[in-house]
Amino acid sequence: MWTWDDVDKYGLYGLTKQYPHLVQFLESIEGLHGKPMMSYCYFMFQRIVEMHRVLKPTGSIYLHCDPTASHYLKLVMDSVFGQKNFLNEIVWGYRTGGASKKWFGRKHDIILSYSVKIRSHIFNLMKERSYCSNNQPPGFKGVEKWKDEFGRWYTMASMRDVWEIDAIGRSSSERTGYPTQKPLELLRRIIKASSNEGDLVLDPFCGCATTCVAAEELGRKWIGIDVSEKAGELVMDRLHNIGLIHNLPAITNIVPTLANPVSKGKAKPILYAEQNGRCNHCGESEALDKRAYWHVDHIVPKKRGGQDQMSNYQLLCMGCNNRKSSMPDEWARAELQRVRDLVARNTFSRAS
Repeated sequence: MWTWDDVDKYGLYGLTKQYPHLVQFLESIEGLHGKPMMSYCYFMFQRIVEMHRVLKPTGSIYLHCDPTASHYLKLVMDSVFGQKNFLNEIVWGYRTGGASKKWFGRKHDIILSYSVKIRSHIFNLMKERSYCSNNQPPGFKGVEKWKDEFGRWYTMASMRDVWEIDAIGRSSSERTGYPTQKPLELLRRIIKASSNEGDLVLDPFCGCATTCVAAEELGRKWIGIDVSEKAGELVMDRLHNIGLIHNLPAITNIVPTLANPVSKGKAKPILYAEQNGRCNHCGESEALDKRAYWHVDHIVPKKRGGQDQMSNYQLLCMGCNNRKSSMPDEWARAELQRVRDLVARNTFSRAS
């Protein structure tokens, strides 16, 4: 289940200023669908903004989601990419086990497709079989027609936005055991339609590397990203097993460390002297020996790469430290100013 801890609160401040109406909408989701759904939409919102930033004008983005959240994510995509850059809502239909006696079988997912700049994106028109009515050959002149192995007449028409592609079954030769694995045919179709040989394909949630494998097969460059270490292993194993990569690079986990970290206890009196005994945010002063009052704060939080060094430390009073928490420093200062302005307005109103 998604929680608020999955959201990058450090980077949320800038997006709140850039997309104020979208943020208001996302906050309303908590009342409509609960906090887990709101947290998931915020999580996706932050990553969709980054995808928009790195996507070339000739590129397209395909966002796969199930019907539980597709309607929320479409509004996020409209806000970030622009409604005019919407290309398709693709319905991926499949047949898998399981059914209910209380509703129709839920056997489709949604794939939202957008461009950065409409009509600048690459699109390679694809064809599919279109079977003729009453199994009669078409009467139009100049239309090519064929018969399939069962004797049924068909023509080749432009591909629709409803795709029937089998999901990964238990007996499928593609199966890796990864829970959200997509079929290669689905990714091949997307990559063929929206890129050319030599282009770069990015999958920021690459999972078991289906996008990477399909891109490699089709002569595209690719980048796969996933938070799971298991995903990294599957990428290398799948590409090696099908003979696409022979010389596997070594996987290393090198975390830079600070040679001479400075403890908060050692930093506190130094910061107190540098800040003239005042909180670096609100400017209030107090004696240094009041330990509960003073807190050494990381300007850039450690989970954002901030380190234990003097240049990344500041001394805050208890109130300012609690207000800032793990949020950006500029957000905490802006929030302090907002509170001050609110107090000033209320004071002026009472005086009047």
